Amino acid sequence: MAEVDGQEKTEQASGKKLSESRDRGQVAKSIEINSFAVFTTGLLMLFMTQSHISKNIGELSIKLFGELDKFQLEKEIIQEYALKGMMFFFITLAPVFAGLMLIALIATYGQIGFKITPKALFPKMSKFNPLTNIKSMFFSTKSLIEVSKSLIKLILIGAFTYWILSDIIYTSRGLVEYSIDEIVSYMIDAAYSLLWKLGLFYAMLAAADFAYQRFSFRQEMMMTKQEVKEEYRQTEGDPFIKSKIKSVQMSMARKRMFKELPTADVVITNPTHFAVALKYEIGNSAAPKVIAKGMDELARKIKSVAAENNIPMHEDRELARALYRMCDVGDEIPASLFKAVAQILAYVFQLRDNKKKKSIV
Repeated sequence: MAEVDGQEKTEQASGKKLSESRDRGQVAKSIEINSFAVFTTGLLMLFMTQSHISKNIGELSIKLFGELDKFQLEKEIIQEYALKGMMFFFITLAPVFAGLMLIALIATYGQIGFKITPKALFPKMSKFNPLTNIKSMFFSTKSLIEVSKSLIKLILIGAFTYWILSDIIYTSRGLVEYSIDEIVSYMIDAAYSLLWKLGLFYAMLAAADFAYQRFSFRQEMMMTKQEVKEEYRQTEGDPFIKSKIKSVQMSMARKRMFKELPTADVVITNPTHFAVALKYEIGNSAAPKVIAKGMDELARKIKSVAAENNIPMHEDRELARALYRMCDVGDEIPASLFKAVAQILAYVFQLRDNKKKKSIV
């Protein structure tokens, strides 16, 4: 297990870390997959266009050799032939090159998907430090693995190439009896034979390298327990700070609640454990609204404020519990409690009207 500041990376990478690494251009990608895709596509494109290519090259060769007796070593003529030759090869091989470019993009997209990563385009000053670059190139495990892979590829490709070329050299002794078209066709067949054998090699190499790159990337992205805790704090917030914020919010909510409590019409009590203050503005609200509620100590404070402000208190155990459980401060009461609350408010309003009449008399 890799270590960071003395701690082992024992935890799988979080989605946040994987997303951030992707934004920086760090993804599990195998170059060998692209090489395999390019080789096999080149093989198929060569096979599909070999008659077209051999025909064009043969016609060009006949034309060049037919004009050798007229050829003059002059600057203008050489430039003209060079330009024609470049255009000829570009037009002739354009389908192959286009196919290779397209398959390279598809292979990359298939591995990592499509995502524009501007962060990966910005230069890093650490990359301009020669000491750091030398250390990463020659003294890191990753560089040693990459060098080993390159050496293995070179040895195997050399062996394949030698094996195929030795057979080509042996059979090419009879080419002197072939026509130009036949020679060109033979050369393309030889190249085709070389490519499909190398394609098989790359298929095995690409599969192994892809599995290794995925494993290596997962290992590199693993996190220590401390990193997981720090990320949680950054994402969800420090639990201590969250607790403080929640405490402050509750304190502010209670202040607002007690500020509005003196305007309540009635307080429904349990009588000792619950207290719920209701207010109903006739014509302005569809149903009575809970403007304060509390349990135990908070319930006692609500009843104390209600007594100081001569707010009627009505004892109803079941209704007090239902209101406390079903409503938050600021909510209108549910329809299921309309009847019970309406009877209490009607009684309270009647008492209030009677007091007004007595005071007038």
